[in-house]
Amino acid sequence: MVGIIDKRDRAAQFRQRLAAAMREQKMSQSALARTIGTDRSTVSQALADDGARLPGAQTVGACAQALGVSADWLLGLSDRPESAAALTAAALTLTEAPRALIDERIFGWHQEAAGYKIRHVPAGLPDMLKTNAMLEWEYGPHLGRTTTQAINASRDRLNWMRSAQSDYEIALPLHELDSFATGTGYYSGLPKHIRADQLNQLLTLSTQLYPRLRLYLYDARMLYSAPITVFGPLLAVIYTGGHYMAFRDRARIETLSLHFDDLVRRAAFTARDIPDHVETLRRKMT
Repeated sequence: MVGIIDKRDRAAQFRQRLAAAMREQKMSQSALARTIGTDRSTVSQALADDGARLPGAQTVGACAQALGVSADWLLGLSDRPESAAALTAAALTLTEAPRALIDERIFGWHQEAAGYKIRHVPAGLPDMLKTNAMLEWEYGPHLGRTTTQAINASRDRLNWMRSAQSDYEIALPLHELDSFATGTGYYSGLPKHIRADQLNQLLTLSTQLYPRLRLYLYDARMLYSAPITVFGPLLAVIYTGGHYMAFRDRARIETLSLHFDDLVRRAAFTARDIPDHVETLRRKMT
């Protein structure tokens, strides 16, 4: 946050920032004057005046637009030189999403958030916790021979989770595991031995990696969540199926963090309950 500063200091800061922006854009006084529609002496005075006087709002705004910075930054009211339009564009990005986690962009987000808590609501079972057989069954029809890439990417994520200093919280709808265990819905046709091995792996990992990995199951009849991932205070991503909507502004990240808090607070099964619940599902299968 920018504090209140003396008029003379603000004027001095304006001159410094105006000169810096001109150097960055390689724009001379004459070129800037032509661009903003004034004479060179006006720009020269704005740069040389050592008093507390600032140019008029119209001149400041014209200079900011010509130099590709914000007027607030020139006036010392912001520490970000980007214009409002540039900041808005950077706050939200829309990128194409692959069918499986073979996109290095995802791994980059995980690495960027190293040391922060990563909170995840997957579209199904978390890829990083799946067995190879499960990944082959799920992604084989779509990826063909490149299923190996999905498997390697999944292993990379799991190895990263084991070695990184980040805590992972994963929230799943309660019906997802029930449907998986019974081989119904999306998992119809998935062989029983693959489902049994997957539950074994889920039980092993949720036990071995606790408390750095914490799983929660929420009742989708009470709560709903789109697939999201919150990378600490840095980034929040919504998965739409074909694209990722990535937000970097604090307000949206906080909103999605509070949403995840609600999923955890109202979970039907907490992280401590997961091993017993998975064991119950395994017994039902046999």
